[in-house]
Amino acid sequence: MTTSSSETKDPRYPIGSFQRPDIVTNDDVQYAIFTLGNLPTNLTNATKGLDSGQLDTPYRDGGWTVRQLVHHIADSHMNAFCRIRFALTEKDPVIKPYDENLWAMLHDSAAPIHWSLTLLEGLHARWVMLSQSLTEAQLQRSFLHPVNGPTTIEMATLIYAWHSRHHVAHITHLRKRMDW
Repeated sequence: MTTSSSETKDPRYPIGSFQRPDIVTNDDVQYAIFTLGNLPTNLTNATKGLDSGQLDTPYRDGGWTVRQLVHHIADSHMNAFCRIRFALTEKDPVIKPYDENLWAMLHDSAAPIHWSLTLLEGLHARWVMLSQSLTEAQLQRSFLHPVNGPTTIEMATLIYAWHSRHHVAHITHLRKRMDW
């Protein structure tokens, strides 16, 4: 899960793009679970003290606002958690994709961010509890995305740990640029 230095200059990918490892170790999975467990606190800290105008500032040119970004994380991680649960209870389920850009434009994306922060706290507590209970065989269960193909629970765990760090970095980098 390395990143290249050229990628880090791209404001879309402040920590670099996700790099799918050839081999996933138990340490990789445990670190990803740890990262998922820390997302609610890290996101709360990244947004602490921001006023309404700051929350409605795009994190980059052409990007979502901080408020939309927080709600996107909740939307995305709810979908991911359900996908993992489907993979644990069905054989290779085909999951329903969604247009995250259209979701970010729905009216509830103007809601107070504490709604999504509270949701993420409970969601991630359950996600970590479930993840810590999984056997190696369960981590290899998969779901099928109609466009992206099959994804194991193990890989989804790594992807969403990266996703957590990726979006928190969008906010922390914006705060540094704007000197907030």
